[in-house]
Amino acid sequence: MARPLALTLGEPAGIGPDITIAAWLRRNELELPAFYLLGDDALIARRAKALGADIRIARVRAEEAGAAFSDALPVVATGEIATAEPSRPDATSAPAALASIRQAVADVREGRADAVVTNPIAKSVLYRAGFRHPGHTEFLAELAGHDGRVPQPVMMLWSPRLAVVPVTIHLSLRDALAQLSRELIVSTVRIVAAELKSRFGISRPRIAISGLNPHAGEDGSLGHEEQTIVTPAIKILRNNGIEARGPLPADTMFHDAARKTYDCAVCMYHDQALIPIKTLAFDDAVNVTLGLPFIRTSPDHGTAFDIAGTGKANPASLIAALQLASRMAAQPT
Repeated sequence: MARPLALTLGEPAGIGPDITIAAWLRRNELELPAFYLLGDDALIARRAKALGADIRIARVRAEEAGAAFSDALPVVATGEIATAEPSRPDATSAPAALASIRQAVADVREGRADAVVTNPIAKSVLYRAGFRHPGHTEFLAELAGHDGRVPQPVMMLWSPRLAVVPVTIHLSLRDALAQLSRELIVSTVRIVAAELKSRFGISRPRIAISGLNPHAGEDGSLGHEEQTIVTPAIKILRNNGIEARGPLPADTMFHDAARKTYDCAVCMYHDQALIPIKTLAFDDAVNVTLGLPFIRTSPDHGTAFDIAGTGKANPASLIAALQLASRMAAQPT
């Protein structure tokens, strides 16, 4: 039998508790995979009351979550309480959020869960508490490290209509341009191609690679990075047997006909990749971290403090993240 999914609490004052409750309430209608929340059951009870949600909450061990899921939302304690009210993070927010992530990773690596699904965190809250990572992705990579080696995490945004990967992630545009290299493109695309095979069941992934500059540099008249960085990287990838093509002008990569010609678009910087997918699939896109020794998915949105506790939060992206994590875990290895 499939093991349950380990769902993190996220920022306690955000919409993570709201969408978790909403997803569990739709478990039968959508035939959702079993999951358990890592966090403070008292916080979830308070939020359910604020939302007027008719829900049972069961404090369980991870090994008991699958059996409990049909009748109650299973909550596994992390040892950290969370007292934050909706939209108002407090001193318990960062410890509760980080303990949940650490325990989720431990549960997957020790065989108690099939995948990690993460609710949104508030990086500003974590930074004030001393968090030193740019975001979730980099923290998960550190937790996945072994013998001093930290894997290269690759952020994919996936939806049924489009999958995208930015080569550089949480950096200013100036720093992204400085970091971009043929080596980074090659290592990123190798991970993408390998995991499209192993995690998504695509036997020969087709990778479309964007240029950096407008019109992919216009043969050098609008920039030389395509000639000196991107094209050499694509040649290496093709010599490795990877079906990669480009560099392509980013402004013509995402219309309906173009999207049918590839399985994933790899772009040079954050917004080049995320603007098209958030335009096409804002409510149901899923953040997937590739390159880790475990499966991790997440809703593709933030904490939405302004609507936390109001009942207005849309659980669609979390539901898609749970469904995708289950699908990936079911792939034969």
